[in-house]
Amino acid sequence: MRNLIILMLLVSSMAYTACGQKSNVPEKVKTAFTEKFPDATKVSWDKENATEWEAEFKMNGKEYSANFDNNANWKETEYEIKKSEIPSQVKSTLDKDFNGYKIEEAEISETANGKIYEFELEKNKTDFEVAISPDGSIVKKETKNDND
Repeated sequence: MRNLIILMLLVSSMAYTACGQKSNVPEKVKTAFTEKFPDATKVSWDKENATEWEAEFKMNGKEYSANFDNNANWKETEYEIKKSEIPSQVKSTLDKDFNGYKIEEAEISETANGKIYEFELEKNKTDFEVAISPDGSIVKKETKNDND
């Protein structure tokens, strides 16, 4: 019985700490987010890692995520797109280099360096994560593990 009480206290403590992280978003990070995304709705925050915060939100009918560092500097924004929104040069690269692969997910990643199209592709139980620049150049291609 004593072990059960200790376990319950430990779990309660961990749950409280995890929930507390979300409410500890620095005010300057929240302010920077609001300035960059004034039309965002349904915003929820999570600690991405030791130096970044991630906001998930809705805007213009789409689901977004945006990352800011602890100093309120914007790092990245990602949002899913439909296959019909893939530009022709990017689509050409997909057709040429990944013919027969199914697009499991398509999204745009925007950083200070520009915009990249990111895809999760699958064919015959082989999964890839691919990043393609707007001009159609492959920026990243890596095999995705089943654990990802």
